[in-house]
Amino acid sequence: MLLELGKEGEDIGADLTGHLNKLQEEVSKIETRTLLGGESDRSNAILSIHAGAGGTEACDWAEMLLRMYLRWAERQGFQADVVEATEGEETGFKSVTATITGEYAYGLLTSEIGVHRLVRLSPFDANHKRHTSFASVFVLPEIDEKIDVQIRDEDLRVDTYRSTGAGGQHVNTTDSAVRITHLPTGTVAQCQNERSQHKNRAVALKILRSRLYEMELEKKRAESRKMEDSKMGIEFGSQIRSYTLHPYRLIKDVRTRIEVGDTDRVLDGDLDPFIRGYLLSRRAGAAAAPQN
Repeated sequence: MLLELGKEGEDIGADLTGHLNKLQEEVSKIETRTLLGGESDRSNAILSIHAGAGGTEACDWAEMLLRMYLRWAERQGFQADVVEATEGEETGFKSVTATITGEYAYGLLTSEIGVHRLVRLSPFDANHKRHTSFASVFVLPEIDEKIDVQIRDEDLRVDTYRSTGAGGQHVNTTDSAVRITHLPTGTVAQCQNERSQHKNRAVALKILRSRLYEMELEKKRAESRKMEDSKMGIEFGSQIRSYTLHPYRLIKDVRTRIEVGDTDRVLDGDLDPFIRGYLLSRRAGAAAAPQN
């Protein structure tokens, strides 16, 4: 169609460029997915963000990261829902959990597990000084209902409480929020997103199943080998990525050395360079590893 218009003298340059850009994006997505072959890579993801030390600064950074991942999910055509949040005293979140629903959501987001470091001029400092903030990100696969995870009712403690929302919006006046504690392991899952206590319980139970399943997988890995060096401990100071907004603007992945100067684009959800770079480096590391 465009070629025919071109033969008739129409200027089709811009249209061709647009079509080529879209085609390149689709090819890149397909190529990235070929790097994913893990048992749970196709699964939906449960994303948790925890603010580090630093009070208001860290809570605000956690909220910025949440926005980044929600925008990333939107770009991917995934559905994202915040299911539980503990708000900071002044702004942002001390912790927040979201479900990301879409094929390969978990596999793609494994690149984000670790500590994220932000350097900027603080909007909360009257002297407008530079501050460094940390937040940790952890991702679990949502467990398929076909996978059997044994949870006995007598091992669960279910607590209900009143949901809260920022600025008083969407606040429930009933005790519909649900917190479920798995007594043998002390594992906790909660949900306050839905207005129905029944729906909140179902979501919390789904998160609990995923966390218990991940614990069992970790036990099996530990029996066969030590934890992989690439899965560093999530403690502050071992960041996987640094986001510098002052005195210059640059986002750098510590593991892959990939750097992006357009910080606004990344914080608006364009994580593809970092995700693809991590998956490529992980595959290269696996290929280079000695075979037993």
